[in-house]
Amino acid sequence: MNIIDEDKKRMIMSRTPLRLSFVGGGTDLPAFYRSYGKGAVVSAAINRYIYVAVNRKFDSKIRASYSVTEIVDAVDEIKHNAIRECLRFLGIDGGIEIVSISDIPSHGTGLGSSSTFVVGLLNALHAYKGEHASAKQLAEESVKVEREILKEPGGKQDQYLASFGGVQLLEFFDDEKVSVSPVIMKESIRKKLRENLLLLYTGKERDSTPIIEDQSKQVHEHSDSYIKMRDLSYSFLEAINRGDIEAIGDIMDQNWQEKRKLSPNISNSWIDKVYIKAKENGALGGKIVGAGGGGFLFLVARPEDHQRIISNLNELKPVDFSFDYSGSKIIFIGE
Repeated sequence: MNIIDEDKKRMIMSRTPLRLSFVGGGTDLPAFYRSYGKGAVVSAAINRYIYVAVNRKFDSKIRASYSVTEIVDAVDEIKHNAIRECLRFLGIDGGIEIVSISDIPSHGTGLGSSSTFVVGLLNALHAYKGEHASAKQLAEESVKVEREILKEPGGKQDQYLASFGGVQLLEFFDDEKVSVSPVIMKESIRKKLRENLLLLYTGKERDSTPIIEDQSKQVHEHSDSYIKMRDLSYSFLEAINRGDIEAIGDIMDQNWQEKRKLSPNISNSWIDKVYIKAKENGALGGKIVGAGGGGFLFLVARPEDHQRIISNLNELKPVDFSFDYSGSKIIFIGE
């Protein structure tokens, strides 16, 4: 049994950010970027986190605690797919405890929580073994675990945002390379951008897998919408450079109107009504974050309009946030 060497036994905690995508989401799907040149997404990591703690267990068993707790004798017995495959991937066979905690509801809310968890777990496990893993390594390994080993549908933006943090332009090429370009802003523009953003929790969780599977099957039928969303990512960057909030809102609105076309499961009558009401009360644009179907409503709106929007969408819960620039990091090491 490959238990960690005695001099490497330690308690580790990682902290990994969730993310909000502005524009271009969906163009990171292989079905698009392998056929249409490249995908492009502008996304931001936020200061809402998933924490993963790993610790040497006093015996050779494995204890994994998330929404439930598993105690098993061998890696193969673990029911949580990502935990099982991350342990296998890094050659850890037993004698370990794994605990995860999320700042806010993470399952089915569109904030990239599945990938954030995998990135954070891999980071913690590497540190547990006495290894340093770079942001690039974490992103690539989490893509391998989720997309190649587990064969879960989806793109790559979540893994890269969780690993690198910040506000990023991510470009996805047909040779599977990913370009990570930080969005450089003056401090005054960064502050202005954040002040004009509003995040509201719908209280409606959903399973993104069938939405993404349906979306991936229909990429070629909706290629014009994907190409437009990719191009909007570059228009979005130009609007940020100008500090043009009106244009930022309009571009996000255009992106949402195109995204709604990609699958009937991305929006519904309730989401449409909520979005229209938000715009009637001052929102300049926005979207449902992630695959769609529920989760968080992400809006661009003038600060003076925030309270009116919140009051008229009183069934939704406002969530404060700021941008995270640290990415996945180890925040505690205890020998």
